[in-house]
Amino acid sequence: MAGADFRGDHFALFGLEPRFALDTEALSRAWRRLQALVHPDRFAGGGDAQARVAMQWSTLVNTAYRTLLDPLARAGYLCELRGVPIDAERNTAMPVDFLDEQMQWREDLDEARAGGDPQALQGLAARVEQRRAEVLRSIARHLDGAPADAGARARATREAAAEVRVLMFIERFRRDLAPRARRPEAS
Repeated sequence: MAGADFRGDHFALFGLEPRFALDTEALSRAWRRLQALVHPDRFAGGGDAQARVAMQWSTLVNTAYRTLLDPLARAGYLCELRGVPIDAERNTAMPVDFLDEQMQWREDLDEARAGGDPQALQGLAARVEQRRAEVLRSIARHLDGAPADAGARARATREAAAEVRVLMFIERFRRDLAPRARRPEAS
């Protein structure tokens, strides 16, 4: 396909610099342009082989777009590109202060729900959002401000990977904090 590098990474595919701080509007414009080039409908008359390849290209474009659009996925992807896997299944080490903070959040959530206190839930949500913003800024500093020196860059990427694991916990807690869908009452 002209105008797209399907052999490179997700950033190269969209013609973007591999950075955490990302112009999401530029990403969306590039995604729409690529989807117009590779959409399977464009190859409907080209036979089964062309249709399969078009579907694969379209899937790749969509996967890359979703990865880069989501800050957590983008940070993890950048760490992986730089040779530092997140490895969250095996590496569950967390900073002690964050573990304490997370335990406090859980207690506050349980108390607020048990007491039916929407203001306490809103306050907790605000604290979690503030912490999330801090972690996102830290990830950006580590990934985008990394020096050219290979050793320092590797250390910064390892620090970013540790922050990504923290962000994973924050995102999970945000889902837990979200209002539960009401179930229809039995009649």
